[in-house]
Amino acid sequence: MITNLLKWIGTTLTLAGAIATALALDPLNVYLFNMGAMTWFVAAIRMKEKSLIVVNGGLLLIYIFGILWRLV
Repeated sequence: MITNLLKWIGTTLTLAGAIATALALDPLNVYLFNMGAMTWFVAAIRMKEKSLIVVNGGLLLIYIFGILWRLV
């Protein structure tokens, strides 16, 4: 039940990030993508789905690097 909810929240956040990118809402898009990846990462761990853990863990690292890059 909780995992299914996490998957839908992650999906919604990721789609919101894509919409924010299409509308050039920067840096909101980065934050939405980051929250979506984080939510999916937690769901993937709960499901023990290694491919989703790797892709969302990788996305988190990329997005965090992007946020830090903007701050420097």
